[in-house]
Amino acid sequence: MSDTRLDPSQIADTVLFSARLTPHRSLSRNGFIALMVFVSVVSFAAGLAFLLMGAWPVFGFFGLDVLIIYWAFKLNFRHARATEDILVTPYEIRVRRVSHRGHAMEWTLNPMWVQLERKSHPEFGIEKLYLVSRGRRLSIASFLGPDEKESFSKALLEAIQAAKRGPTYNPIT
Repeated sequence: MSDTRLDPSQIADTVLFSARLTPHRSLSRNGFIALMVFVSVVSFAAGLAFLLMGAWPVFGFFGLDVLIIYWAFKLNFRHARATEDILVTPYEIRVRRVSHRGHAMEWTLNPMWVQLERKSHPEFGIEKLYLVSRGRRLSIASFLGPDEKESFSKALLEAIQAAKRGPTYNPIT
């Protein structure tokens, strides 16, 4: 006869919801290289035209423009390394945020005390999502757009409600 007793460690390890959120970047590495080649060629051609007209300082400013554009995109890509992980189990909600510099912050909340608060705009949809527990608000999913926040909040709310109902045990399955 098999042992059908409930193992508490298995319930604690049950993941009801897990998500990793990252900032959206529409330009891939190959797209960035193609853009920089295009900007460099156009800037060089325009700078060369000014150089041939005798306005030699303008040539250097076109090179400076290319360097500034390159620096701005590299800074943008560096900020894309930020992440936010949200994990819901029957006993806790864990939010871990890592900045683009690698600094990590982690919050652990009791799902019995947590509510999901939404700040909406009539035209634009959900603008902010908060996990509220015991009077404290934790902003989440700031990387997402309004439509993405809507579907994310529905899934997260279902997981929080499942955690509040408590673990279920079915020895047949």
